Amino acid sequence: MVQIPTGLFLLLSVVTATSAIPTKRTVAQVEADIADIVTQVDALDSSINAFPATGGSLLAALAIHSSATTLISTLQTATTDTTATDAFSEDDGATILASVEAFEPTILDALTAIVAKEPAFEALPIGGIPALVLQDLQGLNSATGAFSDALIAKSPADLVDQADEIKTTIGNGFDTAIAAYSN
Repeated sequence: MVQIPTGLFLLLSVVTATSAIPTKRTVAQVEADIADIVTQVDALDSSINAFPATGGSLLAALAIHSSATTLISTLQTATTDTTATDAFSEDDGATILASVEAFEPTILDALTAIVAKEPAFEALPIGGIPALVLQDLQGLNSATGAFSDALIAKSPADLVDQADEIKTTIGNGFDTAIAAYSN
């Protein structure tokens, strides 16, 4: 039987215990995550708007899917980081809220455009693209909702109503887009 020296056992126990402790995040990390989200939202919006109303290609449709999956991943990371951050100060909360408000129109534009492009996705010679778009919309809606909830949970009380309003507006945009692809 192998004997582990007591000192080594204690060291291994401490290392194992500390590796299970979640890493604390900062407001600066949340702000960096939001900057990444802005980049990904812009990329998604651009790829949707670049898709033609007729005669689109499978490659262009897959570029939209790729942008959506990247954005979902970015939102999930931002949610994890936000959850691991202390409550926002008044100034930090206002800055973060303003950052989110700034890209809200781009999200709404992307959702409006994807609804308008639904017939073009249906017309592609390879089936299943509208189902893929629906899956992406559902994933984006879920990830956006989780991120919104994490931000709201960390926001100062006087900013919660405004943050809820943004969440509702974006959620309504997702509801409309999801309904368009659910038929």
